[in-house]
Amino acid sequence: MRVDGRRAKKGQTVAEGQRVGVEVPVEAPRAAVPEEGPLTVLHEDADRVFVDKPAGMPVHPLAAGETGTVANRLAARFPGLVDASEDPREAGLVHRLDIDTSGVLLAAKSREAWSALRAEFSGANSSAKKLYVALVTGPLGDEGEIELPLVQHGDHARPALSSDAAARPALSKFRVLGRFGLDSLVEVQIFTGVMHQVRAHLAGIGAPIVGDALYGGRPHGGLSRFFLHAASLSVSYPTPVTVTSPLPPELEAVLDTLGPRS
Repeated sequence: MRVDGRRAKKGQTVAEGQRVGVEVPVEAPRAAVPEEGPLTVLHEDADRVFVDKPAGMPVHPLAAGETGTVANRLAARFPGLVDASEDPREAGLVHRLDIDTSGVLLAAKSREAWSALRAEFSGANSSAKKLYVALVTGPLGDEGEIELPLVQHGDHARPALSSDAAARPALSKFRVLGRFGLDSLVEVQIFTGVMHQVRAHLAGIGAPIVGDALYGGRPHGGLSRFFLHAASLSVSYPTPVTVTSPLPPELEAVLDTLGPRS
């Protein structure tokens, strides 16, 4: 403790108007607790591990001792990953997916690989190629570009106003894979990494994702999550690779209820 900038003495009396400062030590984040459980590895090499994240599972713990995340299972299967990322809770994970988004997730096996791969995901024009598949409701052309700056607002993102100083550039491109009446199955590539970018961008052009109540998506009786899947990820370090994840059974089942695809 300091009083008026000087270290306070034990039992010192503080007078009215004096400035008191207290230094609170910041506890370093604890590594993800290893937790055994199912973990589908899509691709593994000397530098990288690509896993298939299920919907409903967080990517990494936020609090010390928290379990039930992808990072916990990675730490159990690949113990060395906890030293790869700057934050040991992330167990080498290079990027994130929303809890209810399924699909390809990448972790690095060393700090060198983590730094190089993180660089591929960073900046206004990420070099990592990220492809998502979503089912949306609303009018859409066969393909298009969405360039809407986004700003975080509470627990979601929204298109930025001209007065939003915290706005972040966000660029996505989409193409329609099939149509089911008012619904469309779309592939979306994102070139930036803003929170909820795919969800906010599709909602921003009037085509919210089915099941995504936060962004105005219509409900579907057979779906307990929103219809968004990280279908493919391509990175270059240390060698180019593209890893894909098949559409989960619960999403395939939704498409089956919609009838023939046009």
